[in-house]
Amino acid sequence: MEYNNLDKIIERSLAIREKYHKLEIQQNGTEWTLEQDALAYLTDAGLVGRNVMSHEKTWSKKNSAEELEHKLGENIWWLIVLADRTGIDMKEALDKFLTKTENLFS
Repeated sequence: MEYNNLDKIIERSLAIREKYHKLEIQQNGTEWTLEQDALAYLTDAGLVGRNVMSHEKTWSKKNSAEELEHKLGENIWWLIVLADRTGIDMKEALDKFLTKTENLFS
């Protein structure tokens, strides 16, 4: 994977989301709404928490290391999707956040 190409990662993420939309139409007759996407993201964010707890041995769960890796990637994917669906440029949002936060420590 090209680790330094956020444009390509965003492009691939949105292409995958389009494929999921087609699957949703097949299964449910309609695409998920923005709110459903946000709820799915929050569910996956919660699963990151559980898998981190397992990593730290405070929650017993099998295969948590593999699932944690998957869910961390999936959470980034969801954030890209949510940014796109709300008209926010993910790269610009990330840059603004980093700059603002760096300035707090200057």
